[in-house]
Amino acid sequence: MPGSPVSIGCAVVLSPGAAGPPDSGFITQVMQTVATANGMPLATVGSLCQMVNSVSGVPYPLPIGPGGGSGSLTINGQALVRMGDLIPSGPGVLSIIGPPAAPFVTDQGAP
Repeated sequence: MPGSPVSIGCAVVLSPGAAGPPDSGFITQVMQTVATANGMPLATVGSLCQMVNSVSGVPYPLPIGPGGGSGSLTINGQALVRMGDLIPSGPGVLSIIGPPAAPFVTDQGAP
């Protein structure tokens, strides 16, 4: 799904979550530092999300799975993560909500 790249602070939702109902969270750590937009590093697969279990309230880390992101744009061999991407991660599918790091940049490549 084409969309704008995201960075640290981007909201995400994992469905189903670790205990069944969807878990929410945000991107907390981006491993690559080569590509930035507005001074923020662009998220790629492998970036870490801080999730909160919707049943127990316990926080847990979740890496963005390698089976998603941009099919046409990679940074250091890792696919770029964009708003609207649906990426298999952990026990479910991670929906990338936003906000974008740079709304004036759009990757039109296929997922």
